[in-house]
Amino acid sequence: MAATAGASPSSPMQVQEPKFYSSNYQYVLAFVFAIEEINRNPYLLPNISLGFDLYNALHSEKWTLESCLMWLSGLGKVIPNYSCVREGKSVAVTVGTTWAISAQMGTILELYKYPQLTYGSFDPILSDRSQFPSIYQMAPRNTALALGMVRLMLHFGWTWVGLAISEDMKGIQFLWDLTGEMDKNGICVAFVEMIPITERAYFSLAWQYHYRIRDSSANVVVIYGDSDSLLGLSFSKWNILMTGKVWITTSQWDFVFSERYSLLDSFHGTLTFSQSHKEIPGFKQFLQGVNPAKYPQDFYLAKLWFLHFHCLLSETDCGKLESCPPNVSLESLPLHTFDMTTSDGSYLVYNAVHAVAQTLHELLFQLSEMQSPGHGEKPVVHPWQLHSILKRVQFNNSAGDQIILDQQATPVEEYDILNFWNFPDGLGLQVRVGHFVPLAPRDQDFSIHEELINWAFEFKETPRSLCSKNCGPGFRQSPQEGKAACCFDCTPCPEREISNDTDMKQCIKCLDDQYPNSKRDHCLPKVVTFLAYEDPVGMVLACAALSLSILTAVVLGVFVKHRDTPIVKANNRTLSYILLLSLILCFLCPLLFIGQPNTATCILQQMTFGVLFTVAVSTVLAKTVTVVLAFKSTMPGMKMRQWLLSGAPNSIIPLCSLVQVTFGVVWMVIAPPFIDTDTNSEPTLLIMVCNKGSVIMFYIFLGYLGSLAMGSFTLAFLARSLPDTFNEAKFLTFSMLVFCSVWIAFLPVYNSTKGKFMVAVEVFSILASSAGLLVCIFAPKCYFILLKSERNILPGSRI
Repeated sequence: MAATAGASPSSPMQVQEPKFYSSNYQYVLAFVFAIEEINRNPYLLPNISLGFDLYNALHSEKWTLESCLMWLSGLGKVIPNYSCVREGKSVAVTVGTTWAISAQMGTILELYKYPQLTYGSFDPILSDRSQFPSIYQMAPRNTALALGMVRLMLHFGWTWVGLAISEDMKGIQFLWDLTGEMDKNGICVAFVEMIPITERAYFSLAWQYHYRIRDSSANVVVIYGDSDSLLGLSFSKWNILMTGKVWITTSQWDFVFSERYSLLDSFHGTLTFSQSHKEIPGFKQFLQGVNPAKYPQDFYLAKLWFLHFHCLLSETDCGKLESCPPNVSLESLPLHTFDMTTSDGSYLVYNAVHAVAQTLHELLFQLSEMQSPGHGEKPVVHPWQLHSILKRVQFNNSAGDQIILDQQATPVEEYDILNFWNFPDGLGLQVRVGHFVPLAPRDQDFSIHEELINWAFEFKETPRSLCSKNCGPGFRQSPQEGKAACCFDCTPCPEREISNDTDMKQCIKCLDDQYPNSKRDHCLPKVVTFLAYEDPVGMVLACAALSLSILTAVVLGVFVKHRDTPIVKANNRTLSYILLLSLILCFLCPLLFIGQPNTATCILQQMTFGVLFTVAVSTVLAKTVTVVLAFKSTMPGMKMRQWLLSGAPNSIIPLCSLVQVTFGVVWMVIAPPFIDTDTNSEPTLLIMVCNKGSVIMFYIFLGYLGSLAMGSFTLAFLARSLPDTFNEAKFLTFSMLVFCSVWIAFLPVYNSTKGKFMVAVEVFSILASSAGLLVCIFAPKCYFILLKSERNILPGSRI
């Protein structure tokens, strides 16, 4: 079989010497190791030894095509459509390292149906079976590479990332995949530098790329492309030391290590995604044993020994080395010259050779089965015969990994994350610091050991790459107009909202029973409160209620004691008693509003208040009617006296009270009051209040009470100047004026206050209106009873 390696030095042909890459030479050694391993295996291709040819595939269409045609002719020179090779012709080709080399050679080799196994990175162009039916890609698809890089960015909180990508089909596809994953995870692209694939376009803009990357505020840059492309040339030719960037790349982009007279390297600290694979058993020992004496035809091997181990050229045998130090090997070479670690490409070359061997083994078995018994000739193998088997070949290599050439059946790849240590310059260690398994559960798919990472020289700790500084707890992100989503200002959270994490886009509203602390980074439980007796306002109102109820009881006692005096008997003594008793209860009613509310007190508050005040106001109305009837009964021709003697005015009280009770029952059935919490009045307090249940019924209660008061006021006002003995119409008028004024003022004040002060306003209105009735109606009577007793007689006693 034949192999081509990009810039591979081990071709026996003399060509112009290109720039050699140590990784490419390792591909050649992996190829030789696989051939020798197969030839030693008695169970694989028994009695058959594989041979091979090695050819350079240089970075030029001319040189690539020339190498291909020279191999086909077998003459060491280009003669199209001619081959002098009659026996031992190759049946398969391994091709690398770039898709361009594979595509150029594939176009020619497809004419002869040669199977071509590529060991470069997977390229979607080469997977087009209609265009390249004979090409088999050994590398798995990089379907999860973009996701793995984004997981790395998320782990370190890098949200402002630059991209430098080769401007070819593979680079454009990767750019599409990566930016899609970045968008889904809230990571912004700081810049995109597409490195041209043509030299003319590249060299005209090369320095602009360098300076734009250097001057970008992004500290993290993703590099994607082949080392053999102009992207590799772009970075390897830098004369600008750039030690303030973290580079994320793949193992396919092999930054060129060269000897420099400096301790620093721009790529020290680079994080590389390399497809996970096991070490090939015996390969390292093979590399340790490689030397010019073992492979005298290997020109590049001799050159390495000559340059690095100070060997001398033999004067008698051209090309033979003499005076070489003993016990030296490839392992003795600097890492920038040769790395003993098995690279991704070497692993793929090894698998490609074994895939061809497995295919040949099965094909020869099938051909031998079809031959007639006794037929002594060896079966003849043609390249086109391998395709049917290669398409479905599956085997486990010596490392235990399953190899499948069918790209549709290839399992999703896993990645090792390597950290490049190159201090001092030339150290060149690739240290495994992490792992990414796309198909693992979300919390187990990504792992990284931060303590093993050596960052770029300018970073003393884990670097940050952000467009804007993090918004700490208590702040939220406010996007900057016209800029990327990762560029924002930090705005404090509004009232009643917090942010308990960094870079929150929206603040979180505290629960109704919580409030934000001063820093607005967490919620605190609100203190439960209510209009308690211990509260100064509650204490004053309770004392006032008790004092006024006692005062009213004293007034009642005075009236009972002087019940036979004219001033007490005037205007229906019974009504006076009823009014005083109702006022005593009205003064005690506020005690239901003070203290911790419960279901019972919430219901009793409104029912008691409504019914007691209806009794009081209807009593005032009855007293007013009594005054009017008393005056009318003294007029000639009027028959009102029988109404007055029958006690008709007293029936007003139960009738009016019954209507209010009916309203109350309807209220309790439809939507009774209940315990509620006021979370809005005080930011730090949770106020327990009684919810009215039905606001409409509450205002119906007040409206009915107000209509009674207005009726009493109107009637008393009209009767204020009636010439009757002990006429109290004036006092009733004034009491109703005070009562109506209190409750008219109550409505706007009540609706403008919140929390427990609403309760205090309602209690104050109850006390004030009740006190107005007590003072306006009974204070003058008590004055005459207690201080002007000489006037409390019927003759001449007028007030």
